[in-house]
Amino acid sequence: MLSIIEHLRTATRKSRPSGKDRLVTSPSTVPRRRALIVGATGITGQTVVKQLVDAGWDVTGLSRRGHSETPGITAVTADLLDPESLAAALTGTRPELVVITAWVKRDTETENIEVNSALVRNVLAALEGEKSVRHVALMTGLKHYLGPFDNYATGVTAETPFHEDEPRLPQPNFYYAQEDELFGSAARNGFTWSVHRAHTVFGFATDNAMNMVLTLSVYAAICKELGLTFTFPGSATQWNGVTDVTDVDLLAEQIIWAGTHPEGANEAFNIANGDVFRWRWLWPRVAAIFDVPWAGFEGEPRPLTAQMAGKDEVWSAIAEREGLVETDVTRLASWWHTDSDLGRNIECFTDMNKSRQAGFLGFRSTPDSFLDKVERYRAAKIIP
Repeated sequence: MLSIIEHLRTATRKSRPSGKDRLVTSPSTVPRRRALIVGATGITGQTVVKQLVDAGWDVTGLSRRGHSETPGITAVTADLLDPESLAAALTGTRPELVVITAWVKRDTETENIEVNSALVRNVLAALEGEKSVRHVALMTGLKHYLGPFDNYATGVTAETPFHEDEPRLPQPNFYYAQEDELFGSAARNGFTWSVHRAHTVFGFATDNAMNMVLTLSVYAAICKELGLTFTFPGSATQWNGVTDVTDVDLLAEQIIWAGTHPEGANEAFNIANGDVFRWRWLWPRVAAIFDVPWAGFEGEPRPLTAQMAGKDEVWSAIAEREGLVETDVTRLASWWHTDSDLGRNIECFTDMNKSRQAGFLGFRSTPDSFLDKVERYRAAKIIP
């Protein structure tokens, strides 16, 4: 089976003229496909950017920082909550594919709804004048089934594995508000849409609020430095129960597939690796990667926010000694988010049949996914 990138490259090759026609057709006259990635420096956005650039697309990456590590991208910066700033930044971009991966965390769900619905609304409004948008993909997540930060993993009505046709929960949720903005703009402006509900994302990024691989890597490095045991921080349910995760490369492949195939139009899709596991099985394998002794769940959770309190200077010393690129542990480790994921007292995994039946057959091995990201962080001198 061809990967999404191989499929796109094959389609591009097949569309090229040959023989006599090639002599009279300048490559510059063949329009390149255009995409806009909102949140281009995030854990998902930068991966979508790279895959599209590798497939030959013209890619504009929008972010607060206005730069990207990926060659071949046009990077722009704008305040997503400022319609005038957005309109100025996006004028002339003319994307056919728009991918929204950005979000903003506030203290309450009411505030989350206000800013994150505005983010989607402002981006799509700024593009109305371009009259080029054919498809918009929105990344959300399993809080669609689990509930928002204010009421997380309580009152869940869906059975695992979670299916896309489950009704919305009764409490307010910024994912629902974002979807409604997307649906309304699609109806008004005639483009198709897709929603991608990822579980915990295993990816390559720094300064990201939701990054379990890097968080656990930093935790393991500090444990090794201090001679501590690499101790599972979460609940008995997560230690013993079945769960799944999402490799960021797989997530990007599904987003691009949905944006380039009619079977992906106007649908919401779960996206997970396709395997399931128990942390009591995976945890020793993670410990082996870092050569640290480990301990599992023993009676009660032991959150990372408590275990790692006051350890910032330990990381700084490791980073300086090993010549790492980031000495500020707060830009690498999201203790709170990993505690939230591993501390749930509810089984959590997703059904992937809808996506498979529509034609997206990608998958990943979760242990291989974790190791792949660790190796990338090591190669980039982010972890020792």
